Amino acid sequence: MVKHIILWTLNPELTEEEKQAVKLGIKEGLEGLVGKIPGLIDVKVQIDGRLASSTADLMLDCTLADQEALKVYAHHSEHLAVANTKVRPFTAQRACLDFEV
Repeated sequence: MVKHIILWTLNPELTEEEKQAVKLGIKEGLEGLVGKIPGLIDVKVQIDGRLASSTADLMLDCTLADQEALKVYAHHSEHLAVANTKVRPFTAQRACLDFEV
């Protein structure tokens, strides 16, 4: 199996209300991909409970069947639709860690 972890920092010009709405949209969009993309086993988006010591606003934690499934996920039209409408327009920074478990 493969883990795909993303940390995002939202655009600083967003208000707190806008940030909350964006985080909810990202969570709903990405978690809704389970069952739509082959090899995508689980998706969790962490948006609550952020401590003051954090340097990111939200986290994506995906479990995929293997490296090939990660490639399929990265280029799948359903994933790209969420990324291009709910994530990329509102994020300033992104860090990724992919690893086998």
